[in-house]
Parts: sequence; C-alpha cells; structure tokens
Amino acid sequence: MENPTAQKLIHKIQLDLFKNGFVAETLVADLKKLREYALEEQNPVLVKAIRLAYEHIEENGAFLIGIPDDEPLEGETENAEVNVSSENNLESLEYLLNLFTDLKNKNNISDLREYNKAFQAY
Repeated sequence: MENPTAQKLIHKIQLDLFKNGFVAETLVADLKKLREYALEEQNPVLVKAIRLAYEHIEENGAFLIGIPDDEPLEGETENAEVNVSSENNLESLEYLLNLFTDLKNKNNISDLREYNKAFQAY
C-alpha cells in the first residue's frame, strides 16, 4: 500500500502482534480500518484479501491459513489442498501483512491471490 497512514497502520498491527500476541478483536478492527485505505487505492485483490482475513479471524478466533507454497509440486493441480492449521499461524499472518506493504511486486499480488483462494476454500 502506498498511503503513508496505511503503512503506519500495518506497522502498528505488526507491532501489536509482536508485543501483545494475537488479540482477535483488535486485529479485526485494525484490518477493517486498513481495508478502507485499500478501497481508496482501488486494488480489488488487496481489498478482498483484507476482508477475507478479518472475516476468517472473526469466524475462527484465530488465523489458521498457512503461507502459500512457492510453486505447486509436480502433479499438483490448481485445486491443491489448502495449507491450514488447527493452531494460530502467526508466521503466516505476519507474511500476509508484509505482502500488503509492497503491491508493486507481482509475486506479492500472486501470493495474495493464493491467500484469497485459501480463505475461500477454508
């Protein structure tokens, strides 16, 4: 995201995760606010990723989606199994937040699309 206020909010979310751990209510509120900035930037992949992320956290009280694989393994199809966990995956959440900071990188957009697929498949 290019908006400096959005960048600060992302940094705040990351800092809160580091200092306070996973607090679903705070995280959801911050992500909803972040989504407003994403709407201004008119990036539908980002807007969707943020919405699906906070809806996932609201429904599950945790972040259960794993980091997308770099490349599908030989023989895997587009409908590959979603990488999920039964425990909070803070590393994956941190990675998702990092993707938000640099949307000019086409690999980041690709990973956001993979997160969106994983959220929908969950």
